[in-house]
Amino acid sequence: MNIVPEDLPNVLIKFQAADSGDSVGGSIRVPGGITEKQLEELLNQLNGEKDEPVPYSFSLLNTKEDEKNPELIDIKDNLYLSVLKPGIKTTEDFMTIVYTPRAIFKVKAVTRSSAAIAGHGSTILCCQFAPNDSGRMCSGAGDSTARIWDCNTQTPFKTLSGHTNWVLCVSYSPCGTMIATGSMDNTIRLWDAVTGAPLGNPLMGHSKWISSLTWEPLHLVDVGEKPRLGSGSKDGTVKVWDTTRRVCSATMSGHTNAVSCVKWSGSNILYSASHDKTIRAWDMAAGGKCIQILKSHAHWVNHLSISTDYVLRKGGFSHTSSRTSAKTDPAELRKAALDQYEKVAKLNGQISERLVTASDDFTMYFWEPLKSSKPVCRMTGHQKLVNHVLFLPDGRYIVSASFDNSIKIWDGIKGTFIGTFRGHVAPVYQTAWSADSRLLVSCSKDTTLKVWDVRTRKLNVDLPGHADEVYAVDWSMDGKKVASGGKDKMVRIWSS
Repeated sequence: MNIVPEDLPNVLIKFQAADSGDSVGGSIRVPGGITEKQLEELLNQLNGEKDEPVPYSFSLLNTKEDEKNPELIDIKDNLYLSVLKPGIKTTEDFMTIVYTPRAIFKVKAVTRSSAAIAGHGSTILCCQFAPNDSGRMCSGAGDSTARIWDCNTQTPFKTLSGHTNWVLCVSYSPCGTMIATGSMDNTIRLWDAVTGAPLGNPLMGHSKWISSLTWEPLHLVDVGEKPRLGSGSKDGTVKVWDTTRRVCSATMSGHTNAVSCVKWSGSNILYSASHDKTIRAWDMAAGGKCIQILKSHAHWVNHLSISTDYVLRKGGFSHTSSRTSAKTDPAELRKAALDQYEKVAKLNGQISERLVTASDDFTMYFWEPLKSSKPVCRMTGHQKLVNHVLFLPDGRYIVSASFDNSIKIWDGIKGTFIGTFRGHVAPVYQTAWSADSRLLVSCSKDTTLKVWDVRTRKLNVDLPGHADEVYAVDWSMDGKKVASGGKDKMVRIWSS
């Protein structure tokens, strides 16, 4: 019975911004059973946003006397049920309510796939949407080609041929002008994202296959320059490529085994995870000097994610961008990229960079590598190896996919466990977030994709359709489409 008592007294609250820590409007007396919607209206009035109210999510800042780190308790439906009834605070206490703006637009869950598009001659291993346009998606496959698809007409747009072995990773540049593909033939190739024409010769240098690619964040690139590309390889090295002159500008060696994942963060540090059980941090401002070695895992590190991954990938674009917006003034794009990055990266006014790593030892570790080489916490719960981890676009949650058929969701600020999504009946390979952080899509060995609702932690839609295991999934930046590919050689575009 979720009834709010009628004689509930008023309580004193104050609003505080999650990113900057600024207070709004002093202390306010509100009813003890105030709902989330009413808090939202009140805050919008205080901020003077009458015409276009911003949706917010609220949580209570619960400081314990002996603890330095206050915990955040989400306010789900109303203040009484979330805070007063569980006895976290009483009506006598002064409460600080922390608010975070949610995405202004809402992404609809995808429900259908209008067609399976044939074209690849072998298993599809990776796929990614362009950052500025849900009409373009690039996939890489075991037939040594990558293909650009026109998702609006559901037709193949261009085949990128040139590699002589499996294409293991594809990545769009954050400026939306280039595509990089990494292959089992030890080379990386660059392509023009608009026409699909190859940009010069392949980038040679790695002695074994390329496992992961990452682009330099757009706000760190000077106007007139192209972003650099980082690559991790089975040979244990990380290389940085100048994409204009197409030469290797730095090689960082130190890992004693294959590098499984590289990520270039917004504070100009490149992180690499490796099968030698360590994660290394390379300072790109100092020419690639190794500044941290994070050791805690007991087995291979499979994947890593930074709290600002998503915002760095979309560069200066937003959910309103279209194919033409890649031509906007580069200086404006960089400014937009910096603004968007700082919104996500700032916690209480300082830039906080959080990192989560997943391993074959069934656990994940949560790090703040700029502060310490010791992990903040160990995240346990999976019963088999963890294959994929991802931060929400706004950095509030982390999701992990494992071979134990489950997906788990964790707090993105503290690393504590929140809940489990069960439903897949075989290993889960990959996940992707919708741009508004409300929905999550996962792909699995059981041939289905599933869309989950983060707030209710329930299955939203089940998407059968593939004939065999699904290895790759991605959700477009404007939230309109999901692409998936796998062992049945078909690309499927899902839309609502």
